[in-house]
Amino acid sequence: MQHGFLAAADLPQDDWRRLAGDDPFISREFLAAAEETGAAGEPLGWRAMHLALRDGGGVVAGLLPLYLRDDSFGDFSRDWNWAAAWSRAGLDYYPKLVSGVPYTPSPGPRLLASDSDTAAKLIVAAIDAVRSRGASSWQCLFVRERDRRLLEEAGLLMRRGVQFHWRNRGYGDFADYLDGFTAAKRKKLKRERRAVAEAGLRVEARHGDEISPAQWKAIFRHYRSTFASYGNYPAFPLEFFLRIGADMGRRVVVFMAFAKGHPVASAICYRDASTLYGRHWGSDIECPGLHFDLSYYQGIEYAIANGLERFEAGSGGEHKIARGFEPMPTWSAYWIADPRMRRAVAEFIRREDGAMLDYEAETAERLPYRRDFLRTELK
Repeated sequence: MQHGFLAAADLPQDDWRRLAGDDPFISREFLAAAEETGAAGEPLGWRAMHLALRDGGGVVAGLLPLYLRDDSFGDFSRDWNWAAAWSRAGLDYYPKLVSGVPYTPSPGPRLLASDSDTAAKLIVAAIDAVRSRGASSWQCLFVRERDRRLLEEAGLLMRRGVQFHWRNRGYGDFADYLDGFTAAKRKKLKRERRAVAEAGLRVEARHGDEISPAQWKAIFRHYRSTFASYGNYPAFPLEFFLRIGADMGRRVVVFMAFAKGHPVASAICYRDASTLYGRHWGSDIECPGLHFDLSYYQGIEYAIANGLERFEAGSGGEHKIARGFEPMPTWSAYWIADPRMRRAVAEFIRREDGAMLDYEAETAERLPYRRDFLRTELK
């Protein structure tokens, strides 16, 4: 097979869809919008060089999202202080290669291939790219089980993380879901939702193709406000959201709160056939319970109504536990070029893994469900 490096827009839409399925973040629409609006461009440290494998007939048989990076902003690689460790060893940490989605720590497909042999060839080609580009490493971030197995078999270091995901157990509606909570937790959650209603806010779920440009401007304002409040940089420009709303349509879901007909808060999500993915929230107003309602409860209601299996509300946030989001392991893979640094990272991951397992077990003990529900349902 022959391989080449491409930007997302360089490969036809049909090839992306055939290999990537309906995952919203590994779609051509999402990645091309991020790259071409500057969110995942070179000024912010992202150089797209997606790896495409072609068979003898020129057909794309495998695809690997790949970025050459000269910093770690927005890739959620959790490689804090690694650059300093490389420097102490007399080495350069950057550039590095990353297979992941810009600013999106969502587990998803990375080795886009119809068979394991082609996926294995993608791994070999990525490692070759590390050497040819003089990179320190290749990070394949937030992988699903099939890819995790193949990457581990290829000798990559596997690193555990923890996120909090909601699972649909065939609930009939939101009240049916709450029935599994303890009385105290159920009462608290209902009080949060009641505060939003008593504030006179109307909440609607709208898909990307149902949102006007004026409403996107308000949503973008909300998105920026959250980053500003934490002193962070909002990488996605307004043009990105206008574009994905048009191009991704119903794979974009925004929960919007209106006061007197004007949008005052919003939570941006994405979806595929089985899962809702929470991403960004923001608000113009202060309202008790509004964050939890837009970011979590509305998503759960949407998932139940649309028969979705899961709701993944992003990384971090132990406050998700009290809302019924369960700790779930995530996996990322690392190939380290320098043998000394590989041994050091392997030892670090080994020690970290025990802490992650303890954290997962400890947070599971804090779920809001009744004990009888835990025994029969949480398996």
